[in-house]
Amino acid sequence: VIGKDILELVSTAMYIDPLTIYREYVQNAADSIDEAKADGVMGPDETGRVDISIDLANRSVTIRDNGAGVPNEDFSGRLTALGGSRKRGTAARGFRGVGRLAGLGYCQELVFRSRSGVDERVHELRWDCRLFKKLLADHSFDGGVRELVRRVATVTELDDGGDWPAHFCEVELVKPVRIGNDILLNAEAIARYLSQVAPVPFSPEFGFGAAIRDRLAQHMKLGEIDIHIDGQGPLYRPYRNEYRYGEAKTDTFTEVEFKEIEGMDGDVAAVAWIMHHGYFGAIPAAEGVCGLRARVGNIQIGGHRIFANVFPEARFASWAVGEVHVIDGKLFPNGRRDDFETNAHYGRLVAHLGPIGDLVAKKCRNSSVVRNRMKVFEIGALKIDERMKVLEQRAVGGAEAEAIRRDIRSEMFEIGKVVESHLLDETQKSGLSAALTVLEGRLADTEVASKEDALGALPEGEREVVRKMIELIYDCSANRVAAKSLVDRILARLGAG
Repeated sequence: VIGKDILELVSTAMYIDPLTIYREYVQNAADSIDEAKADGVMGPDETGRVDISIDLANRSVTIRDNGAGVPNEDFSGRLTALGGSRKRGTAARGFRGVGRLAGLGYCQELVFRSRSGVDERVHELRWDCRLFKKLLADHSFDGGVRELVRRVATVTELDDGGDWPAHFCEVELVKPVRIGNDILLNAEAIARYLSQVAPVPFSPEFGFGAAIRDRLAQHMKLGEIDIHIDGQGPLYRPYRNEYRYGEAKTDTFTEVEFKEIEGMDGDVAAVAWIMHHGYFGAIPAAEGVCGLRARVGNIQIGGHRIFANVFPEARFASWAVGEVHVIDGKLFPNGRRDDFETNAHYGRLVAHLGPIGDLVAKKCRNSSVVRNRMKVFEIGALKIDERMKVLEQRAVGGAEAEAIRRDIRSEMFEIGKVVESHLLDETQKSGLSAALTVLEGRLADTEVASKEDALGALPEGEREVVRKMIELIYDCSANRVAAKSLVDRILARLGAG
C-alpha cells in the first residue's frame, strides 16, 4: 500500500527553500534541451533558452524552454508518474522523477504544457494544489496515491491557435504563496539565485571564465543555457574580476588553479578550480561567489558551505572561491540536492579535497601575517614621520635633537626587518623599501640642515629660553602632532623659521 502522504514527502517536505523549485524546473529544461540536441531537433550550436515570465498583476510565473518537449502520447503518463524516471542511468541531471512536483506546495495551481516537434496539439496537465493540500489533511480521505492524483490532476488538449512554439515545455505557477518579500515573484531574488545554481555561462567581463570553461570542457559537457527573466538577460554566473569583502573594500582575482581528482576506478571523478586573491577576509555570501561549491551536470548542489569540513577551520570556507565539478556517476546528489549520498566514492572525494582546504587556510594565515607586518611598517613609518617633522622645524638641537635621531634610527631598524620578511611578495617589498629609502633621505637632510637654526634670528639670551620652552612642550605633550602644531604657531609669532 502506498498512501497519499508519500506525495507530501516528495513535494512540500523535500523542497524547504522556495527558490529551489526554480532550480528543479530549470534542470528539467536543461535536460530537455540536451535531448533536443542529441535527437537533432536542435542544432548542436543552437542556443538552449529558458524564459521566465512573471505576471505580478495576476500572480503567476511561467517557465518555458525550447527543448525537445514531451510527445502527446507520453504526456499524461510521464508527467503524472512518481519516481522511476526514464532518465536514470543516462547523463541527464535529474533521475528520480519527482522534481516536477516541487511547485505543488507553493502555489494554488501547477500547470504543465508541452508538445514535441512531431505533434500538432499542445497538451496541458493542471494540478489543483489547493485540493491537493486539502485531501492530504483530510483524515476521512483514505485513498492512495493513484486516487489522489486522479482527484487533483486534469489533462486536456489545447486548441492550436498558432501561438505555441514547435517544440517546448512550460511550467506555470498560478498564484504562488506569499513568502518573505514575495520571493517567488521577486525577479531580482530569482535571478540572483539562478545565476549561482543554474548552468548559465560566465560573464564576458570575467577574465578567467574562458580558461575555466575550456578546462572543464575537456571532461564534461557543460550544457550551458541562456535564461531570460521578463525579457532581460541573459543571466551570467556572478564571478567577476573583482569582489567586495567589506564596506568600500575590493580585491582582485589573480590566478586560477585546477585540480583533477581521481576516482576509485582510476578515472577522473571530479575537476576542481579555485581562484586565488588577496585573502583579506571572509567574502560576504551576498557576493554570490564565496565557498568551494559543488556542481553536477553544471548545476550547483547545496550551498557555498557544502565542503566546509575540508578546511582546517570551517570559517575559511567563506574565504575560498571555487567549484568542484563532479563527473563520477557513482557520486549521487541526495533527493533534495543539498548534499551527496554518503558512500565510499564520496568519502574519497572529500579526502582528496583536503589539500585544497589546507592550501586556502595557509594562504589565509599568511595573508593575516603579511597584513600585520604591513601594519607594523605603517605605524613605524608614522612614528618616524612625526619625529622627523620635529627635526625639520630646526627648533630643537644639541642632545635633544640627537636623542630624536636615535629614536628614528631604532624605529627604522624595526621596520627594516619587515621589508626583509620572506612572506612579502616582490611588489610589497619594493613598495616598502622605497618608502624606507625616502625616510632615510629625510633623516640625512635633517643632519645636513642641523647647522641651520630656526631661532637664529632671536637674541642669544631669548634663543635659549625659547628653545628650552619648545623642548619642554615636546617632553610634556602626549600628542606629538598637537605639540608640533603649537610649536609651529610659536615660531610664526616669533617670526622665526
